[in-house]
Amino acid sequence: MIKMIASDMDGTLLNSVQQISEENKQAILKAQAQGVEFVVATGRSYQEATYVLGEAGLKCPIICVNGAEIRSKEGEILSATPIAKEMAREVAAKLNELDIYFEVYTDKAACTVDGDKAVSTLVDIILSANPEADRDEIMYAAGARLRDGLVKVVEDYETLFADESVQIYKMLVFSFDASKLAAAGKSLAEFSEIAVSASGDENLEVTNKQAQKGIALESLARLKGIDISETMAIGDNYNDVSMFERAGRSVAMGNANYEIQALCDVITDTNNDHGVATAILEVL
Repeated sequence: MIKMIASDMDGTLLNSVQQISEENKQAILKAQAQGVEFVVATGRSYQEATYVLGEAGLKCPIICVNGAEIRSKEGEILSATPIAKEMAREVAAKLNELDIYFEVYTDKAACTVDGDKAVSTLVDIILSANPEADRDEIMYAAGARLRDGLVKVVEDYETLFADESVQIYKMLVFSFDASKLAAAGKSLAEFSEIAVSASGDENLEVTNKQAQKGIALESLARLKGIDISETMAIGDNYNDVSMFERAGRSVAMGNANYEIQALCDVITDTNNDHGVATAILEVL
């Protein structure tokens, strides 16, 4: 029996315009009403994740920033696994040498040194995955990251690394140049203390080696008195693999690539066809 359901957000719970459909919302509410714990497991910061959940009128525990932080339904921090500051500096230096854009996610906010780049990069990523989407609509939605304070513009990332009150959770690397992204991945592989995954063909996600969605899911299930075999994980990309490897039931989205689908027990509908709702209703 499934007692906990963990769902990725982008490309999974969210459709192409970055919203939770009514079908997905109702399936989540039905699961919660039946005593099944629904958990969001995302690469997003807590602030960005709760922003989208709030728009849909939903509340649930959240595994944030690929597992670097676990929050209760009420927002209490249950665990935090940051990147050591000196390691963050070394990663940043490598990325700067390669002249590749990246954002730094902290316990306070997602941060960028280039606000325009933060918006345009997100727009390009969404449109590459959803070419039929309206660019103006996507541009407006992406701009909300800055307008609503979900992404903070800083002059220099060193201000974050030097601030003892700030914890570094993730470095999110973007490039549409496959060779540049591959070079970054190869360079970062030299560091044994970090994990490098991806949530799309155009990015790399750098976290503490222990900050992975699957490890966090196992930890949260233990806190709730739930065996990991009684969990279901739903996702669409490589940063979801650690969940697929541990969960009792693994579900790939219909829009996931073949490699991801091949790893899972079940393939559900696409994110635009409410695949999360389909997967939830199948196990209720």
